[in-house]
Amino acid sequence: MTHINQNFLKLPGGYLFPEISRRVKAFSAQNPPMPLIKLGIGDVTLPLAPAVVEAMAKATEEMGRRETFRGYCEETGCAYDFLRFAIQGSYRDCGVEIADDEIFVSDGAKSDCGNIGDIFSVDNVVAVCDPVYPVYVDTNAMAGRAGDFDGEKWTDLVYLPCTAENGFFPALPQGKVPDLIYICSPNNPTGTAATKEQLKTWVDYANAHGSIILYDSAYEAFITEPGIPHSIYEVEGAGTCAIEFRSFSKTAGFTGTRCAYTVVPKALEREGVSLNALWSRRQGTKFNGVSYVVQRAAEAVFTPEGRAQTRENIAYYLNNAKVIKSGLEQAGLTVYGGVNAPYIWARTPEGVGSWDFFDTLLHKACVVTTPGAGFGPAGEGYIRLTAFGGAEATEEAVERIVKLL
Repeated sequence: MTHINQNFLKLPGGYLFPEISRRVKAFSAQNPPMPLIKLGIGDVTLPLAPAVVEAMAKATEEMGRRETFRGYCEETGCAYDFLRFAIQGSYRDCGVEIADDEIFVSDGAKSDCGNIGDIFSVDNVVAVCDPVYPVYVDTNAMAGRAGDFDGEKWTDLVYLPCTAENGFFPALPQGKVPDLIYICSPNNPTGTAATKEQLKTWVDYANAHGSIILYDSAYEAFITEPGIPHSIYEVEGAGTCAIEFRSFSKTAGFTGTRCAYTVVPKALEREGVSLNALWSRRQGTKFNGVSYVVQRAAEAVFTPEGRAQTRENIAYYLNNAKVIKSGLEQAGLTVYGGVNAPYIWARTPEGVGSWDFFDTLLHKACVVTTPGAGFGPAGEGYIRLTAFGGAEATEEAVERIVKLL
């Protein structure tokens, strides 16, 4: 008889966002009094930048001619040289030197954050921030590293509380030493960003204990304040303890186009083995690369025109974040984030649970948010809102919430 992966049966309920979708669909079927405004899932709404579209169109034409047609991408890191060199140049902009063969292009940071576990033993101890992007937790649970779910937490994970009291950045763990440490900055869901000094503490810890930091910097393009690092490799010593994930999804609106990249330094070794070589082997076996058309589109993001146009889109979303943040504060809520990230993290009214407040805003204001409890135990008592909606819809949603509260 065929046996299944029993770890999947340990997962509680469904993934967070399908559950939100289920509730929204059920409510919509009841003919809500106002049009729904969705500030829950972090999906972009602005179209791709003109420079990106032009590059895609040109690449599509190339695919229609025999002399310029491309088949499998057999180059290093499942990426064409032109894109790896463009990414390499973007790192130089923040003072970081990355070799081109340390860059691996993929279809999404979500995929890489989950798939990176393939190169690590199931016996490794995993640490996650709390609240946390659910993919870090669920993929490790599927692999068998999380233990059992006790109704609130996974028994084998090391939870690193991120609260208002510690500025939503975790303190070093006491007791069990984690082997794999997930850190996201700017953070999803709290919208806060780590300083170089805060990251240095973790880099030193990881190097001292032989741990690996899995650093998700998918939102680095939203950083506005000086002194906030865009890459963990700006921190001395990170090259021997950190893997970095980046994405074009929020930076350039590629949520439906799909392109991202992961950096694995060649200096990063454990047990005498190169993690760069292991990840290259994994990707070469399980992944055939992002399409030529999409890679040309991604390359265009780094052109002068592409940079200017994508910065305009980011500014648009950050203005939405400012509107949400100020509006919720006007309504009397305590609010975090929204300055260096497209996410706003708001404390619910005293005594009101995350899912209860989610339902209240859905049913009485017709505004979709994300309950903080869906991101982990420390997320209880908060909701997350995204700045990726249209400007007019965002303003109306805030007006509805203010009026309700």
